[in-house]
Amino acid sequence: MLIKALRLVLGNTIVAVDYLTRPRKMRRDAVSQQRVDAAAAKLALYQFRACPFCVKTRRTLHRLNVPVVLRDAKNNASHRDALLQGGGKIQVPCLRIEQDGQVQWLYESKAIAAYLEKQFA
Repeated sequence: MLIKALRLVLGNTIVAVDYLTRPRKMRRDAVSQQRVDAAAAKLALYQFRACPFCVKTRRTLHRLNVPVVLRDAKNNASHRDALLQGGGKIQVPCLRIEQDGQVQWLYESKAIAAYLEKQFA
């Protein structure tokens, strides 16, 4: 019970600090942003709200101004099942990348950040 309460307080603190210290969004001209939006439509981030690695990944998405669909794999059973079936394990953050009819599941916040930087920076 004590550990659960500690997790709840710590998780909400992490989310609050993230919100208060969020980096500025990258600015692009309208045409470039439309291309980014179109590319982002083929991405989905499976995440837990208070996971520090997920927060790190969401901060990268915010900074790069990439509007990716966020899927809560903790509280949504269908998203959790999709992560397990598609990616093979329930580990977050996980970026689902759909490209040329193929689906790739990318785990690890560093690998996801490197992919996002390469594609959208």
